Amino acid sequence: MNDPAKSLLTLDEAAALRKELRAAGRTLVVTNGCFDLMHRGHASYLYEAAKNGDELWVLINSDASVSALKGPSRPLVSEKDRAYLLGALASVSHVVIFDSPRCDRELAALEPDVYVKAGDYTLEKLDPSERAALESSGAKIVFMPFIDGFSTTNIVEKIRKSL
Repeated sequence: MNDPAKSLLTLDEAAALRKELRAAGRTLVVTNGCFDLMHRGHASYLYEAAKNGDELWVLINSDASVSALKGPSRPLVSEKDRAYLLGALASVSHVVIFDSPRCDRELAALEPDVYVKAGDYTLEKLDPSERAALESSGAKIVFMPFIDGFSTTNIVEKIRKSL
């Protein structure tokens, strides 16, 4: 069982552990996102993503990064709490918080074997700097089917309407 308190790594810690995984011949799967308000769509996506290798690591946007991307009312849940929740999932091995809008630096440092994104993305929609980091490391890029009906934005709107 995962210890969520031990799942959060700094980028330096993650890079060192990545070297160990590679030496052991283990496959690293990485995904990223805000994961601001966990819902079934997230859990299903992460469960399926984990099937692509031996360990799934999730790179999450910091609070400042989420605010820059989603607006001043976000995040709803702090970065430490989001990291803890993700780390509590059996499918997630580790979590790394990144502070910029994009995680190209983290992807370049970790050189995942597999990179997974939800089906609302395509190769053309990936951020060019993130895509370049993935391609330079030889990562296989996988797009998981998008699960309709699950959206943090829709959940927030439903809550606002109920108040």
